[in-house]
Amino acid sequence: MNTASPTAAPGARTAPTPDATTRALRWPRPRRLSLRLRISLILTAFAALLILAGGALWIAEARNAIAEEVTSAHRVAVQWLTVSARAASDNDPAWSEPRLVAYLQAAGRLRANQVELRDARGALLYRSPGSPYKAGRDAPPLFVAWMSPDLPARSLPAGHLDIVIQPDASRAVLDLWDDLTAAAGRALLALIALFAGCWLAVDRALRPLGQVMAALGHAGDGRFDTRLPEDGPRELARLAEAFNRMTLRLDQAVADNARLHHEQALGHVLHQRLEAERTVIARELHDELGQSITAVAALAGAILQRSDGQPTVQQSARTIRDVAAHMQDDVRALLTRLRPQRPAEETLDDALRSVLGAWQQRHPDIRLVTELFAGPAPLGDELTLVALRIVQESCTNIIRHAQASQAYVRVLRQAGRLVVEVGDNGRGLQPASGQSGYGLTGMRERVAAVRGELHISSPPGGGTRIRAVLPLPDSAPHDA
Repeated sequence: MNTASPTAAPGARTAPTPDATTRALRWPRPRRLSLRLRISLILTAFAALLILAGGALWIAEARNAIAEEVTSAHRVAVQWLTVSARAASDNDPAWSEPRLVAYLQAAGRLRANQVELRDARGALLYRSPGSPYKAGRDAPPLFVAWMSPDLPARSLPAGHLDIVIQPDASRAVLDLWDDLTAAAGRALLALIALFAGCWLAVDRALRPLGQVMAALGHAGDGRFDTRLPEDGPRELARLAEAFNRMTLRLDQAVADNARLHHEQALGHVLHQRLEAERTVIARELHDELGQSITAVAALAGAILQRSDGQPTVQQSARTIRDVAAHMQDDVRALLTRLRPQRPAEETLDDALRSVLGAWQQRHPDIRLVTELFAGPAPLGDELTLVALRIVQESCTNIIRHAQASQAYVRVLRQAGRLVVEVGDNGRGLQPASGQSGYGLTGMRERVAAVRGELHISSPPGGGTRIRAVLPLPDSAPHDA
């Protein structure tokens, strides 16, 4: 079965990738409103709510006033026309049909009422003319229906005729509508003016924030020497004070980090120079002193061979040869301390076993217990060398100062760090003589160069304990 993907034909449309589809369907992020615009909108909206509330109260009061006005006008009209209706009902010749129509025509339109005259069959005989006030204009029907009072028409019998009085609040509602639209226009202009005023006032009040944003931008670029003036409004002054404290601390932290980096670099250079000096000394010991000791041993052997029959000379030659051999062992031990030789694939545990094994052979009177669990993973030359030097210097101090009969060396790798501990049952730490030993000083310098911690103490049971905690490099695997 052929698993190779076919080649697309020229001009063929390929399916969009998921990333392309995502980019095509991704909506643009909405622009965030500025603080100035938000404050202006909030204040304007609050003022608009107050205006709406006041307008609602005004409309409610105006509706009640219209109802009272139309009701009273309707009551007066009914009382006035009731007299004419009764006269016509009593068949008074003075109130005949023509006379009643002429009377109503002469009366014209009654205020806030519409008057109609109908016969017994309901035919319209007369209707009062419309109001000339704002003729041809009316408020919106919904507004008229909402504002007009709910008053029924009143029918007055006048013989075989009926006088119908219909309340009409259209002119009063139209006046209210005109007043309302004029007030709405003035309110809109007032809101626009309020928004513009808020915009300018807030813009002036928030103008110092531009300096704050610029200062934050400089701080984001790593320029922590920027300071803000601590004057102006109390809130901005407190903000400037907090910003200045923050940049001051950041500036100090940057300076401390730079100084620490410089000190670490200097320590690394000193460490390299120290190792170079150790290498030179080891080479000189091997080339110069080692050859001289070898020559002395050879001369002692030659004298021993040529002094047959001279016991005194032979004894002296043997003594010289033994001393030369002991000196060669001492030089070899010094070379091991100055420049320990280990294969590239050798682990820290292997190197320590080699060094401690040679140390135990030279000092068999001291019982040595070892616990080496650095693990097979490499630790790096620098960390390995620091651990070796700590163990070597500690073991040397046991021989020189401790007067111990037992010693132990423990090396553990745990929780991202390497713990090196050397102890003995000797006489413990002695009072300082005014100057610390060069060995301990070098040990502290080595531990500090790898950002470790060194603790030297005398346990309650006696003796001395040297404990170094060395952080493992990030790339080195470690136990949890």
